[in-house]
Amino acid sequence: MKKYVFAAVVVALLLVGAIVYVKGKKPEITYKSVKVERGTIVSTVAATGNLSAVTTVQVGTQVSGTIQKLSVDYNSRVKKGQPIAEIDPSLFNAAVEQAQGNALNAEANLQKAKVVLADAERTQQRNKKLLADGIISQGDYDVSETATLSARAALKAAEGSVSQTRGALQQARTNLRYSVIRSPVDGVVISRAVDVGQTVAASFQTPTLFTIAQDLTKMQIEVSVDEADISRVALGQSATFSVDAYPEQKFAGKVVQIRSAPVVTQNVVTYVVVVNVDNSELKLMPGMTANVAIQVAKKDDVLSIPPAALRYKPKGGERRGDGGKGTVDSGREKPAGSGATPAGQPGRAAGGKPEGRRGGGQQVFVLREGKPQAVPIKTGIASSSAIEVVEGELKEGDEVIVEQSGGDTKKKGGSSGGPMGRPF
Repeated sequence: MKKYVFAAVVVALLLVGAIVYVKGKKPEITYKSVKVERGTIVSTVAATGNLSAVTTVQVGTQVSGTIQKLSVDYNSRVKKGQPIAEIDPSLFNAAVEQAQGNALNAEANLQKAKVVLADAERTQQRNKKLLADGIISQGDYDVSETATLSARAALKAAEGSVSQTRGALQQARTNLRYSVIRSPVDGVVISRAVDVGQTVAASFQTPTLFTIAQDLTKMQIEVSVDEADISRVALGQSATFSVDAYPEQKFAGKVVQIRSAPVVTQNVVTYVVVVNVDNSELKLMPGMTANVAIQVAKKDDVLSIPPAALRYKPKGGERRGDGGKGTVDSGREKPAGSGATPAGQPGRAAGGKPEGRRGGGQQVFVLREGKPQAVPIKTGIASSSAIEVVEGELKEGDEVIVEQSGGDTKKKGGSSGGPMGRPF
């Protein structure tokens, strides 16, 4: 029995010793790196907007009444001048008849006034001769002269009445013509706000009955661009966008207008940029939400690194591993901006200048002989997956570190650094 107890104690002691040894031993440090490549970088400005027709006409009514007939519906193609709806014309026909009667009455009164004037003029001429012969008195002649002047005034009034009634007749005929609502342009009906039997009222604000898109093969997107990016957007720049209806397909566009008026929403200032779109295949529809990427810069055959390389910073507490296992001794973690140099390595870069950030610049860490070495660089334009290297001792094929695991760190080095910031 004692024999078994002794064996159990020995096994327990061995387990405890193994656990203490394993816990006391720091894990080996490994690095994940990406090679510096040469290629094309396209810098874009992202924005969101809605598709709409380049020209959209809202069709209303200039007269009030009840909708008697509809000739079009949603998605109907219409030509300029084509009837699309009709308001009950009964009241307008009656108004035309009444205006015609008034016009005829005014014409008759005009003819009567002309006859009265002619008679008054003849009487005045006759009395003038009689007055010269002394047959009638001056008072009788004055009466005939007054009658002539009055007849002339009545003729003018009759002429004015004729003009007035003609205008009323023209207005009644125009209202009758407006009872038939016609399309003002060639296009497609994209909305209809009335039904047969519905009463519409024309007032100072004309009601919208139909909305007609003039040409759906040419569309546009009004996107809101942040004030920080608007200086990089220019007329003529190309753009690509996607819509939820076709998530796998990219559509092309072109910047045609940059509006100077600011749009302020909750203290956020944006500017409207108009992107024209070719919709020859008629896949795109008005109102679709478009995720737009405006190409603001493009460079070919340049060195590029991934954004994670700029975010990486070595962690402290690393120790030299066994020689053939790829671990390194990086020494203590240095203050921000001082760079990090493996233990036993000189604190200067290959060019003889101190490592780290020079003049507030940027740096990456290159894996050379299994050890990270800081290399100051200057960056240029950037895309979502690559950043241009403008200056620095990097060359194509160098391995820049993007991630670190092992050692005393619990987090990977690729996510330990702060935000990359704007590299350009």
